Amino acid sequence: MEDKETEKESLYSNLEKCSTYELLSNINKEDQKVAFAVEKCIPEISSFVDASYSKMKEGGRLFYIGAGTSGRLGILDASECPPTFGVPSDWVNGIIAGGDSAIRKAVEFAEDDLNQAWIDLEKEGIDSQDVLLGITASGTTPYVLGGIKNAVENGIITGGLSCNLNSPLSKLVSYAITPIVGPEFVTGSTRLKAGTAQKMVLNMISTSLMIKLGRVKGNRMVDMQLANNKLLDRGAKMVQNALHLPYDKSMELLRYYGSVRLAIENKHNR
Repeated sequence: MEDKETEKESLYSNLEKCSTYELLSNINKEDQKVAFAVEKCIPEISSFVDASYSKMKEGGRLFYIGAGTSGRLGILDASECPPTFGVPSDWVNGIIAGGDSAIRKAVEFAEDDLNQAWIDLEKEGIDSQDVLLGITASGTTPYVLGGIKNAVENGIITGGLSCNLNSPLSKLVSYAITPIVGPEFVTGSTRLKAGTAQKMVLNMISTSLMIKLGRVKGNRMVDMQLANNKLLDRGAKMVQNALHLPYDKSMELLRYYGSVRLAIENKHNR
């Protein structure tokens, strides 16, 4: 494998001598490179989304596995799908090396276990109807590689999201997504640009999948969970906009049906 992009020396030095403004300006300068790196990966992201959709429309699920920042980003994306799109919590699943305690605190050496990811995935009943995306900035994390290897052996569609060319992960998976963001502002700190790129790609994957699976109407989150007053207000305005009703009547319909979609579809039933 070529020298890891994610481990290359920062383009900036003597950071401790920089002013706050210089630090922030240069972090932002580096962040501006991320969207262009992700843009170059749209063909690969598209192929992975289409493969995932073909499974999920038949009842399959999407799994993310990762360690550290990568694992947390997968869990974040998965956990936001039910409230945003009103889908069951097992449609998109995030699994992190070290288990749930690793979401908040690092679990030493959890990422170095080649066998644990498959144990974790088997607990969730993963099978060939599902899809697995391994997330690791380096593309070398043993936890992720072990899970992907077992998934391939069990006939599961696999994707890999990493930030190094020709990584072991990219060579294992069917769909390699590799935004090359270059050296980090703080050398090797992949929670920065690599993490931002991963978050962007995960946003693209889950959002496009949910749209394709019918969980968005027009450009609205018509199946979102109405979990607080802000979302009730947003939902009522969606109903108001769709049905051209007064706000109070729209809120009444929304509260009665408990869903923007149902309120709109059943407008003549009350």
